[in-house]
Amino acid sequence: MKLRLLILLAMLLGVQTASAASAQPLTQVKVLKVESPGCGFETIDEGQTQTRCNHTGPNIRIYVLEVGYGRSQPHVGLDGFDLNGSRTPVCAYDNGNLTDCIPGRKTVGNLYIFDMAGRQEGTFTFSNTSINAPGNTMSTLLYIK
Repeated sequence: MKLRLLILLAMLLGVQTASAASAQPLTQVKVLKVESPGCGFETIDEGQTQTRCNHTGPNIRIYVLEVGYGRSQPHVGLDGFDLNGSRTPVCAYDNGNLTDCIPGRKTVGNLYIFDMAGRQEGTFTFSNTSINAPGNTMSTLLYIK
């Protein structure tokens, strides 16, 4: 009986638990920039509903920042057509700036870059849902002219 108790006690003392912070829900999605051969990089201001520049050229790109953790496949389109893109994690530094992630830094969101696939204008839409509670959905849209 004592042996069983000692074995149980040894097992309990040797158990290691892992704890990790839960993923942050989405807190922000926004179009940061639109890039084109005709205009270069245009920074999109908070509340801006359309581009100031008339973007032209074959390789128009849209840069979207997502803060928090959304599902791996956001809903993205340009006038209802799907767009291809890439996703890169972004991290926060001690000064609060967001940048590319390096080992040891906490991922706080993603930067997406979408290609307009030869289209010259239209309404860009992006929405995603948090992977955890409260399961909120956030979205943004921008008319690209």
